[in-house]
Amino acid sequence: MKIIDLRAAPQHIPTIARWHFDEWGYLNPGKTLEYRIERMQRYIAANPIPSMLIAIEGDAILGTAALVEADMDSHPELTPWLASVYIRKDQRGLGLGKKLVQALMDFAGQQNLERLYLFTPDQSGFYAKLGWKTFAQETYRDTPVTVMQLDY
Repeated sequence: MKIIDLRAAPQHIPTIARWHFDEWGYLNPGKTLEYRIERMQRYIAANPIPSMLIAIEGDAILGTAALVEADMDSHPELTPWLASVYIRKDQRGLGLGKKLVQALMDFAGQQNLERLYLFTPDQSGFYAKLGWKTFAQETYRDTPVTVMQLDY
């Protein structure tokens, strides 16, 4: 298994978009799979934000993690964000999420960022083990979430 930048393997965008749509579509009502595929094109532009790292083994994609400018329209003042952490269902529980998030945190550190944010409906314990601190507990789009931050 290796972790690479999505820019090196953009052919995986339709698969990733489907995963993300199926997992988090409820947080973006009215948005289609096609919209998500189109939006994912931003990850292959030259700028470091946004970026997406993917875990692959051979030609198979195993998971994703992204660095984005904004992830909650209710908090436009907070930037940048760790987002789109997704592990293929048959790969969960094997430590891949930790490896992807750590790789993304390292990448963000290389960009000389001072702080990162994320929000999660159900994985705050996972992120706390990686050094993230709770910033706020709130409801976002009718879903209780924990907003977290990581200071460098």
